[in-house]
Amino acid sequence: MQATVRELVDLSPVLAEVGRRFTAAGFEVHLVGGSVRDALLAAADDAALPTGDLDLTTDARPEQTLEVLRGWASSTWNTGIAFGTVGAEVRGERLEITTFRADRYDRESRNPEVAWGDSLVEDLARRDFTVNAMAVSLGEDRTVTDPFGGLGDLLARRLRTPGRAEDSFADDPLRMLRAVRFVAQLQLVPDPEVVEAMTSLAGELGRITPERVQHEFSRTLLNDSPSEALDLFVSTGLADVVLPELSALRMEIDEHHQHKDVYAHSLIVLDQAIALEQADPQAESPDLVLRLAALLHDIGKPATRRHEAGGRVSFHHHEVVGAKLVRRRLTALKYPKDVVEAVGRLTFLHLRFHGYGNGEWTDSAVRRYVTDAGDLLPRLHKLVRSDSTTRNKKRAAMLSATYDSLEERIKELSKAEDLGRIRPDLDGNRIMELLDIPPGREVGEAWRFLKDLRLERGPLDPDVAEAELLTWWRNRSS
Repeated sequence: MQATVRELVDLSPVLAEVGRRFTAAGFEVHLVGGSVRDALLAAADDAALPTGDLDLTTDARPEQTLEVLRGWASSTWNTGIAFGTVGAEVRGERLEITTFRADRYDRESRNPEVAWGDSLVEDLARRDFTVNAMAVSLGEDRTVTDPFGGLGDLLARRLRTPGRAEDSFADDPLRMLRAVRFVAQLQLVPDPEVVEAMTSLAGELGRITPERVQHEFSRTLLNDSPSEALDLFVSTGLADVVLPELSALRMEIDEHHQHKDVYAHSLIVLDQAIALEQADPQAESPDLVLRLAALLHDIGKPATRRHEAGGRVSFHHHEVVGAKLVRRRLTALKYPKDVVEAVGRLTFLHLRFHGYGNGEWTDSAVRRYVTDAGDLLPRLHKLVRSDSTTRNKKRAAMLSATYDSLEERIKELSKAEDLGRIRPDLDGNRIMELLDIPPGREVGEAWRFLKDLRLERGPLDPDVAEAELLTWWRNRSS
């Protein structure tokens, strides 16, 4: 296994050369962190060696690192120099070289009090998890340093911290979300001490900025199999702090009024959506919008649950409530506006398919479905199909066949009409000319009337559209 990490170094002429340059200048330099971890994982799984940015650590101070790189790196950047990090690009390889650190954390502000260190082991001790606290020297001997048993943990698929988990998470609460991500990304199982510390310190996550929380949560969601990690996120109470709507899906079910486990259902929908996404060669993958919508599409159910006669439970208009909750929560987590709007719209539309009975779709209904979905239609197809989690094989087959027929109707109607760009049969200038009105609110009302008419009846001849508009205007004005 350690030979594999040395092989990674030897395969990269840039790493070998950077080792020689630092050694000649009298400094240590080591490959560290995710590069070492991923190379060892590749060896364990008999997979190809990973590629990507390379993290290095050195006893050289930042200004000394810049001097070593001078005239060799094609470019350098020092945006992280306050934290000891110098970036460089050499022959297409991106390096981040950080001075040994011996930080202490201010547990009020959660900011590190940056201090340079002189020891590799001391630097590794301050890292988040043992699997990230391994290093390989870029000197001639290629020594592997693993003071906290990271290799053994990696082979056992175990997630531990170099020191006490409680101290590590108190120093930087975001590490608890990284633990969640590593469950999804690396299929690691957190040590009981890690789970206990996460549970007891979950509230500390509230001190982390929404941007950092959102970044880690999204990285978790973009892995191939995030459900187990999301279970850890919810069970430790982290979700209660930053995404309480997800925890709320674990609604109590009483013996008289039973319904599907909405939380478990949501995780299954997410798994099925990922499978459909990955099977579609034309789809963006991984698709953050689809995955957020799959996970959160039912978050309006707790607020709309009603106990009905005969032990039934209803969730009327949960898609409307859910869309509002999605927009509010994703905005609070600082997601981009386009992501917030897309996930909100998918949440709002996810039940539309079920409102049309047994597949008796009129041309008008098909037009409205496509128009309302807009460019989200491929994602809506996947979300609706994923939302079928019934164990009744006959019902599952019926729902699938019904949606097949809807997609076929969309294709057929699209051949006759441009469903993706449905507009009124008259433009604004013609509306103003016919009705003899200036630009303003009334033009917008007339435009929307013609748009609805177009959705209902399909393309109209201009003279028919003009007659309908004049009739509407007379009735409106009377």
